[in-house]
Amino acid sequence: MEEKKNYLVCERRSVFALLTLSAGMMGAYTFNLRGGVFCNAQTANVVLMAIAFGSRNWLGGCYYLIPIGAYFAGAFLSEILPSPMRRLGFLRWDTYLVAFECLVLFAIGFVPLSWPHQLVQVLVNFIASMQYNTFRQAEGIPMATTFCTNQLRQVGIGFAKAVRKGDREGFHRALFFLGMLGCFFGGGVLSTLACHLFSAPAIWLNLLPLGIVLARLVHADLNEEKDLLSQKPAGH
Repeated sequence: MEEKKNYLVCERRSVFALLTLSAGMMGAYTFNLRGGVFCNAQTANVVLMAIAFGSRNWLGGCYYLIPIGAYFAGAFLSEILPSPMRRLGFLRWDTYLVAFECLVLFAIGFVPLSWPHQLVQVLVNFIASMQYNTFRQAEGIPMATTFCTNQLRQVGIGFAKAVRKGDREGFHRALFFLGMLGCFFGGGVLSTLACHLFSAPAIWLNLLPLGIVLARLVHADLNEEKDLLSQKPAGH
């Protein structure tokens, strides 16, 4: 318990679990209601752009520069903005980001399904990139909150170490990543149910886990971590 107190609230596993739950919701939402795509990562868009160019569909291929550019912009800005935000001395960058995510997702709930899906897709690309780049380590464990590939890999590695070497730490690490996979999966299930029930405003379900995270971060920034606002989270 004493070791855990050394981590900032923005690095806590519970915070990462809630962010991962929200990311699963975003992925299911854009797939179910906003064009049948996943916007949390860009591997598919890069491949589709390559296929379009390889098929000499130049205009179609150039379209993918828009979501890829939004993801790039999210990473770029989330790397540039923490320093000026830190100089304000009021809240941490992580806190501002989660508040911004809440505002964007709240606004998306008002966008009619009849509007071009690309508008919502680009917004989700942007905030997913910022979240991915900002929240990097959960209590010292490198982790991505917006997609599952690394989590699945780490589960396999951890169980392999446990079987081959009797590595208890590897086993516990595998269980941790398995839990994060469960959060992402659960978010997808909940979002899909909400999409069937509420249509476009279903994205507001994300405001529950993100609201909890925001409340925890604001409380920490204004109270127990008030003197640690200049401390960078691990991995930065």
